[in-house]
Amino acid sequence: MLTELGEHIEILWPAFLAGVLVLLTHIPLGQEVLKRGIIFLDLAIAQIAGLGLILAAQFEFDAHSETYSKVIAVIAAMTGAFLLYQLRRFEAKIQEACIGTLFILSATGSILLLSQDPHGGERLKEVLVGQILWVSQADLWLIGILYSLVLGFWFGMRSRLGEWIFYPLFALSITFSTQLVGVYLVFTSLIIPALATHYQKNPLMPAYIIGIIGYSIGLGVSALWDLPSGATTAWSLATVGLLYVLCRRFFLNKAAES
Repeated sequence: MLTELGEHIEILWPAFLAGVLVLLTHIPLGQEVLKRGIIFLDLAIAQIAGLGLILAAQFEFDAHSETYSKVIAVIAAMTGAFLLYQLRRFEAKIQEACIGTLFILSATGSILLLSQDPHGGERLKEVLVGQILWVSQADLWLIGILYSLVLGFWFGMRSRLGEWIFYPLFALSITFSTQLVGVYLVFTSLIIPALATHYQKNPLMPAYIIGIIGYSIGLGVSALWDLPSGATTAWSLATVGLLYVLCRRFFLNKAAES
């Protein structure tokens, strides 16, 4: 089994590095999502970004340059984030209802756009599940620079710029992550590590550890058993997060008894 895994290392290490880069921004942003109580914000914006990518493909912008596709996806996600920012004055249940509606419209819009495309099913699968195993080194450099800027703004300038900065940074991160790992894994990376460590005083480092272990196991299992990498990694993250919660609760109970 180790020999088989070693044969896949050349493909797996860029995918793993892509996962780590996604986690760097998504864990603090996911913690902010939980804090704000708007859980499906990330899923909606990821789906809007996916709609932008599909729209670019339908008008064949991606045939000329991948940059056009990225720009259209970013514009779509930023527009969605701006609309959702306007909803912040409403109570949480109204925000969630509007976010859910926006998600459904984006998802069904993608299906409508692809309904006459002979490769529509494959395109939709790429948006939802992603193609993390086919990440190139050039993609990693671009994503690394972009996410460094996002983290710099988030940790260094958030207090001076105000709460509005969350929405464009979130939309930008989600858009590029959707292209890397797909809608499902974007949501999983944002929510599960943040959820598993939500009640801790200093949750950032444990959340990163959960995410890195989840990606490592998920990618390894998908390579060994020839399973879809995005879906396998999502289940791996969920499993690692659950085990972490159970183990932490067990040790806390033991400490309380003693």
